[in-house]
Amino acid sequence: MRITTWAEYGLICALHLARRAGTGPVTGRDVAARERLPADYVEQILLRMRRAGIVDSTRGARGGYALARSPEHISVRDVIQASELATFDLHCISHPVDADRCAADENCSIRPVWLLLQQRIDEVLEGVKLSDLLTDEASVRDRVGLPPYEGVRELPGALPILQG
Repeated sequence: MRITTWAEYGLICALHLARRAGTGPVTGRDVAARERLPADYVEQILLRMRRAGIVDSTRGARGGYALARSPEHISVRDVIQASELATFDLHCISHPVDADRCAADENCSIRPVWLLLQQRIDEVLEGVKLSDLLTDEASVRDRVGLPPYEGVRELPGALPILQG
């Protein structure tokens, strides 16, 4: 899985709206300016999230975007799915090595591994809500089961230049 700009910007935008929950709509241009993101990207992402029911939009001089549900009811998976249109690209489906070899009715011993990985990624992303991300990094690390951040660690098997 590769986290794309669409997914990352989508999560940043959703978190911006979550922090402003209850204060009224905000324009896409304002979100872009405050988060230092390209306005065109933000507008497209907010449109995708509106279509997915994550945000509501209001027209007019005081219009803009706001979360459609509370941050406790919107998962990271919801946001990535809306922003990116998928959470995990099954390459054998989107870009098959060979049409016959990668056909759905063909016996492929690799496909179950990719499907399991997709399932696990979706489970993790579904288990983290926007409300979980409204705290500091240490709290989020604890929430998702990661140890406290201790700076750069040596990576097993990495080249020495990459270790510090």
